[in-house]
Amino acid sequence: MKIFRGIMNSILVLAVVATFLPGCKKLLGLSRQENYDYKKETLDPNIHMTAREFLLKRADGTPEAPNDTVFRWMKKGLDYCGLDLSEYEKAGRTFIFLHNDAVRGFNASGVMDKGLFFTFPIVNLDQNGNPIMNPLTGLPQTHPATKWEDYSKETVKNFFLYLIGEGIHNYYDLNAENRSVQSLLPPNSTATKESLLGYWDPSLPGFNGAGGKGFDPQGKFTLRIQNNADIAPIVFNDRTSSRSIGFVATNGVVHVYGAALYPSK
Repeated sequence: MKIFRGIMNSILVLAVVATFLPGCKKLLGLSRQENYDYKKETLDPNIHMTAREFLLKRADGTPEAPNDTVFRWMKKGLDYCGLDLSEYEKAGRTFIFLHNDAVRGFNASGVMDKGLFFTFPIVNLDQNGNPIMNPLTGLPQTHPATKWEDYSKETVKNFFLYLIGEGIHNYYDLNAENRSVQSLLPPNSTATKESLLGYWDPSLPGFNGAGGKGFDPQGKFTLRIQNNADIAPIVFNDRTSSRSIGFVATNGVVHVYGAALYPSK
């Protein structure tokens, strides 16, 4: 009888495991799931290329995947500001990549309502080239950017320098506490004032009618793990959660974001 009960208990345990872990059903032969979607890439974070190669591959597409251009708008910005792409080949770095949606994101109606171009819009100028101020907010009137060329090359270059961190900071190295990371952006860099980024004041933080530096005074950003019921994202500067993380390049790690990033911690 004890032997029989032991066998029954084992069967029950296996049944429970099979119920909650669909992958185990296949192993136990209890189910034949035709739609079981196993991809090696989800288990192997290594992309076997440099961050630069990863950027270019998914910005311009390839013959095998011509529509994979999720970094196209990031590359447009890099081309415009003239940042040397060899920075994405140097070892021991954490690279923050911008999905197209992080630059210019649209809602179902086709209206831009997110992304850098929407979050840091372009200042409206009068016929004399002076900002048209809103008397209620004390801030300039604005309109969303439509292209990188709406911003100064200096500001765009500084923005991308800010998205390259020194040292490798991956999912397994981070926790729920903010880790401060030194970027390539020189301390005390200031955003020009053709957009609201030039009115962003990290010391407040918020938009300041008198103008602000726009960038973190120390050229640092923070990363931390956000614990939630779903996938735990990496939060950038306590504001923006990652879209996908932990692409291990041959020279560092890449984290991808699909919403606007504020360049101050």
